[in-house]
Amino acid sequence: MPLDSDFIDALRSMCGVDQVRTDLEALQAASHDTWPMTTKWSILGRHPYPADVVVRPSRVEQIPEVLMLCTSSRVPLTVRSHASSVTGQPIPTRGGVVLDVTGLPAWYDIDETDLIVRASANFSGGELEDILAEQGYTLGHSPQSLYRSSVGGWLATLATGQFSSLYGGIEDLVVAYTVYLATGEKVELVAKPRAAMGPDLRQLFIGAEGTLAVITEVALKIFPRAETQQLGAYALPSVHDGLGLLRAQAAAGLRPFLLRLYDEQEARHAMVDASFATPVLFTGSRGPKPLAEAEFALLDALIRDFGGTPLGPDPTQAWMDRRFDFSSVEKRVAIPGGIAETLEVAHYWSQIESLYEVLRDALAPLVDEVLVHWSHVYTQGASMYLILFGQVADDEAAIKRLDQVWTVTMDICLEHGAELSHHHGGGLIRSPYSKRALGSAHLVLSKVKDALDPSHILNPGKLGLT
Repeated sequence: MPLDSDFIDALRSMCGVDQVRTDLEALQAASHDTWPMTTKWSILGRHPYPADVVVRPSRVEQIPEVLMLCTSSRVPLTVRSHASSVTGQPIPTRGGVVLDVTGLPAWYDIDETDLIVRASANFSGGELEDILAEQGYTLGHSPQSLYRSSVGGWLATLATGQFSSLYGGIEDLVVAYTVYLATGEKVELVAKPRAAMGPDLRQLFIGAEGTLAVITEVALKIFPRAETQQLGAYALPSVHDGLGLLRAQAAAGLRPFLLRLYDEQEARHAMVDASFATPVLFTGSRGPKPLAEAEFALLDALIRDFGGTPLGPDPTQAWMDRRFDFSSVEKRVAIPGGIAETLEVAHYWSQIESLYEVLRDALAPLVDEVLVHWSHVYTQGASMYLILFGQVADDEAAIKRLDQVWTVTMDICLEHGAELSHHHGGGLIRSPYSKRALGSAHLVLSKVKDALDPSHILNPGKLGLT
């Protein structure tokens, strides 16, 4: 039901009249992210999950006031920052308040002794990386959405970057952060640099997608910029050989900053060569010159053992130069009836190849192209990233087909015991599958939700929570 005028007046008293918007333009803008499904809804003029009010606080101190008001009034609240989610995380499924944190003061502070950067949660990831680069450092975290996402969003979605084989995911890179609970309490989570005083509570809110608290401040590790970087590209005989290679290098303890294995179909795009006929691997090492050169030499020898043929550094350098480009997906979605989607899952080495084959065969009849690569590698397994392109009659048909793609993919992953998401998070689209995916662990999440958000106001409809 619509919010009453007393509630809106209270928000205006807390945050200022100009910071509280109920006009249609603001409400509709806050009901979408960059997920292709919501883009299609927007093109068709549909807004199935509109907010009732958009609040844009100008001071962090206003956040607990808004939270306490929403909790006492049982009004849903969904945090929104850069809205670069591709799975519907910032969509207000039950209306209520959208808390737009982009108007908060953005700040950062670099500690060169402890190698930590502290920043407001709404700080642009790409802007922060550029600032650090000028001073000789890097975050080590480089998602494709680097220039579209915020550092707080990285924590909320349990993000990882293209160089995770060396630096790890955000869970490895976060040192500390600050949150406000739904009931208004401020909580600081930190380990200096490691702690054994009870469970590591820093992990509690990472990946919670705003369902348990609002993140306001983040402290991340930083690393000196690499002295040397070596890149290489290799043609490989088959996906089977490529996966064997990825597993072997992980087992050997190598830590190249870049590892990207493309199947035959995506290799043509990666090489920008429609005639390219085999899988291809892009890789690279960085660090002090002796270390980078030694690692690259070991990796090169291993790749050759698996039948790899060197192609030189140029294809990989070309990818490095365009790695933030998401336009191919956006352009296809903008076409009437155009279909484009990205899905990322993960599994153990023992099952990742069979999962690839089953998903590829099941999705092929639904789209024109199924492109697959593996880009995050662990000792036990790897992620698998699927890019889908297709064309149907119109946008109505496109929405139905996208829904079918997600249903088929999620059902197959559940049947195979795979992880439903590697780094895009759950969002709106994966929420119906959350309980099956998490199994008995979902009971713990539900109990934590009850304890920390007793009125269930925070980002409802995500992670299988109401």
